[in-house]
Amino acid sequence: MTQPRPEHPRPQFVRPDWLNLNGEWQFEIDRSDSGLERGVRDRELLQRIAVPFAPESKLSGIENVDFLEAVWYRTTVTIPAEWSGNDAVLHFQAVDHDATVWVNGVEVVRHRGGFTPFSANLKNVARPGEEATIVVRARDPHKGPQARGKQSQLYHNHSCLYTRTTGIWQTVWLEAVPSVHLDRPRITPDVAGSAFHLEVPVSANKPGHTIKATLKDADGEVATAQVRADLDLAPRLTLQVPADRVRLWDTTDPHLYDVRLELIDADGNVVDAADSYAGLRSVSINGKAILINGKHVFQRLVLDQGYWPESLMTAPSEEALVRDIELGLAAGFNGARLHQKVFEERFLYHADRLGYLVWGEFGDWGSGVGDTGNDNQQPTASYVAQWLEAVERDYSHPSIVGWCPLNETHQLIHDRITQLDDVTRAMFLATKAADTSRPVLDASGYSHRVPETDVWDSHNYEQDPAEFAKQMADLVNDEPYGNTRDGKPISLAYDGQPYFCSEFGGIWWNAEAAAAGKDGRSADSWGYGQRVADEEEFYTRFTGLIDALLDNELMFGYCYTQLTDVFQEENGIYNFDRSNKLDVPRIKAVQERQAAYEKD
Repeated sequence: MTQPRPEHPRPQFVRPDWLNLNGEWQFEIDRSDSGLERGVRDRELLQRIAVPFAPESKLSGIENVDFLEAVWYRTTVTIPAEWSGNDAVLHFQAVDHDATVWVNGVEVVRHRGGFTPFSANLKNVARPGEEATIVVRARDPHKGPQARGKQSQLYHNHSCLYTRTTGIWQTVWLEAVPSVHLDRPRITPDVAGSAFHLEVPVSANKPGHTIKATLKDADGEVATAQVRADLDLAPRLTLQVPADRVRLWDTTDPHLYDVRLELIDADGNVVDAADSYAGLRSVSINGKAILINGKHVFQRLVLDQGYWPESLMTAPSEEALVRDIELGLAAGFNGARLHQKVFEERFLYHADRLGYLVWGEFGDWGSGVGDTGNDNQQPTASYVAQWLEAVERDYSHPSIVGWCPLNETHQLIHDRITQLDDVTRAMFLATKAADTSRPVLDASGYSHRVPETDVWDSHNYEQDPAEFAKQMADLVNDEPYGNTRDGKPISLAYDGQPYFCSEFGGIWWNAEAAAAGKDGRSADSWGYGQRVADEEEFYTRFTGLIDALLDNELMFGYCYTQLTDVFQEENGIYNFDRSNKLDVPRIKAVQERQAAYEKD
């Protein structure tokens, strides 16, 4: 087997010695989750799977789309002998949903959450030069509150819910790490001060140790800083950029500086080192405006759900990740809402590199407990923990210009504080505490339940451009369009925040269905509103909807639904296989005219 997804999965914190474990693993489905009692952990497994593709996907070699309550993985690797003197750390970039990992029969880590990475230091169970037998059990119950994103809780795909992802779906890898080492830094750009501020946790504060950071660009060294590493739990450094070397990151010039981090002992020896990068970019708020580097940059975003026909939530290749960004740019978008999923970090690397604006989102769908009563949605405390792991992972990526922990929560506003209220506020405050450099939207589209949320938005799939423009027009009166439930409020009052329509369009178009005379919804064709009669009507409707928002000088951006068709949801700019569906240059031309918001 050619190794799938061989690239380094964590491009913003790279050490030289690492080993990609993707490829063929043993695999077994455990339908009743009784495998531990039956001894599955301690024996060979019955099937083979291609990691990191989920067993529901074609590329996994399994392609079982039934409910998989639990699955098991097993492989044996030899830790490279040349790593002697270091610890071997085992990394999982994402396992859906509750994972337990044993190495050489010893439990080394447990983790809940299908979107975020976790690790285990193997120093007590396997050293360099020794074999490590890795066994993973992933539990993925399909009932009860759980952060699933767009994974269907019914057997079949339906409406805007899709084939499930169970188990390992991102890269598994080993890394050689010194016993005293750097942990992942937070890099905060400071455009006003022409600097980068680094917070670099260390595993131990050893007397005599220092941390050195070096900033470089194409012309060589830009700045260095060094600080003692034995006083503060997370030492802080500032890399001051000289005026003649300042180059801001933006959509037209996505400039990235290289960052080298070194942990140095009392004798001047480098005991650990890692390479990173950073972009000098600011986000600020002035009234209803969200500014990038102090400028009115209209955010022409597209909803990107990150699914592929053959591999589901896992990109089939590195090139596929890049292509989705290139497709968005080709159609005139300058960024995306990464919708109901924490994307692979390599997507963010390419967004950083290509100047693609991103709103980071959590896959929070799955908290519903029915539509009756006053507490119909009950996200758990684990939502907060999983979301904080995502924010921590992605903090230093300059392409991310905003955070959105929840999406389309819907619960009536009444006189009792609910579990949804508690978790919404907890996720908002946790995000603000973790990151003071970006705006936070409490919940996209529906239930705005935090009065001080930085951003307000709505989702509006009105298909008549004239009516859509009318509904969007009252922002000038501080009465923007807001989502309701059966005509009753599900959000607290708007308080003058920056506002955008973060989902609209979703124009339903399937040329083959239209040619066959099929104009009604079916299990394999779905979109918003009445499907357009022909492709020309698509452009007319698209232009009218876009114009309504480009002409609104108080709106800082929009997000069109969506980049590609996804399974039965056929409202993308491109087909599900990424082939052309429409005249893309014509779509781009509609969007690229100057927005009323772009005053400078």
